[in-house]
Amino acid sequence: MTNIKELLNNNRNIKILKHAGSLGDKLSISTYLVGGYVRDLLLGKKTKDIDIMVDKDSLSYAKKLSKKLKVNKTVEFEKFLTARIPHNEFEIEIANAREESYNEKSRNPNIVKETTVTQDLSRRDFTINALAVSLNKNNFGELIDSFNGIIDLNNQLIKTPLAPDETFKDDPLRMIRAIRFATQLQFKIDKETLNAIKRNKDRITLVSTERITSELFKILESDKPSIGFYLFDECDLNQYVFPELTNMKGVEIIDNKGHKDVFIHTLEVVDNAAQLTKDMKIRFAALVHDIAKPATKRFDKKKGWTFHGHDEIGRRMLTKTAKRMKLSRELKEYLMLLTKLHLRPIALAKKDISDKAIRRLMFEAGEHIDDLMILCRADITTKNPHKIKKYLGNFERVEKLMKDVVMRDEMRAFQSPVDGNKIMEVLKLKEGRKVGEIKKDIENAILDEVIPNTYEDAFEYMMKIKDNY
Repeated sequence: MTNIKELLNNNRNIKILKHAGSLGDKLSISTYLVGGYVRDLLLGKKTKDIDIMVDKDSLSYAKKLSKKLKVNKTVEFEKFLTARIPHNEFEIEIANAREESYNEKSRNPNIVKETTVTQDLSRRDFTINALAVSLNKNNFGELIDSFNGIIDLNNQLIKTPLAPDETFKDDPLRMIRAIRFATQLQFKIDKETLNAIKRNKDRITLVSTERITSELFKILESDKPSIGFYLFDECDLNQYVFPELTNMKGVEIIDNKGHKDVFIHTLEVVDNAAQLTKDMKIRFAALVHDIAKPATKRFDKKKGWTFHGHDEIGRRMLTKTAKRMKLSRELKEYLMLLTKLHLRPIALAKKDISDKAIRRLMFEAGEHIDDLMILCRADITTKNPHKIKKYLGNFERVEKLMKDVVMRDEMRAFQSPVDGNKIMEVLKLKEGRKVGEIKKDIENAILDEVIPNTYEDAFEYMMKIKDNY
């Protein structure tokens, strides 16, 4: 591997690292760059997190370094002997070399005390993260690798420094992190470590939903997210991480007629989406787009297997999923919308395309129309080159119409010619849901070409339907 001192000197954050080392020299404190930053430095990857370990006085050191970097602020976690410096470009964390003791029923340490650098590295999650590099002037760039992390980096292996059962007992989240790192780096998980994950899987229940969801997002942001979900399946962790996937597995055959394995198909769609976009939300939509297929699966003697209504039922199911995962309202509504509409462009691609149908889809998808089309392209998992060419050709025709500037501008500006204030004034209504429903009814009538898009026609239609509300 390249000389670490050379890598540090050529690193874009060398000024911060030099400041950290010189402060350590001034205070007679041993100062190390540790963990993920060292790993990514050796792998040639960029990282936004700078983790610095000192052998004493971490909180005092953090305050002085913050002042030296002209941040002049620290966020202290005194109980854990750590502090964060909220730099405007990086997350800088300062920690004492420490050892931790855990309660068996919690992943939070109940005892934290100072220790040696080697002992600190032993409590880290994986050997590739149990690396430390000195920042002090007298031994700048000197590597501490007590657990063969460099060898495991070279062998592309995820392995725990101590016995994996002990590592996962201390912090069960590390089981998901093992799979996340294996996905991000496309490394293998050491056999003993993988078996320990299988043995300890039930301890995931001690981990907060927010932490699990955060790791799931990072997996979806990886180049090939399916690696993680296949590993979750192998370790029987999907039941805790994303139980909806467990119901998708398998193929049922009746009268020699089978259907796609929805689990495999879904992960193919997620990987396709990852090749088309870096947007995690679209990849997440790919993960959930067929969420209701197991619930809607029916066998018809003439048609074979059907999944009628899985788009709408999937949309409803996501309310429960979003609540369990504690997703933001914005993300929940986004996933529900794309799940509801994911069949529509495909349906348009299979028949003559009318302006009315295109307008209707664009109106419903709104600002997410481009995301929807990416999802639909990702949903093509057939291996038949003729079918792929046909589908892509049809999608291109649909997209050409959608990209018409006049139509896009019209869709952005489109709304009922009779606005809410006029509806309230004429029908003597107070602001509320009823006003919105009447306005929506008028807009739908225009989109469905029941009435022309004029004020007079819209007003007349409002007067005709007012008694329905």
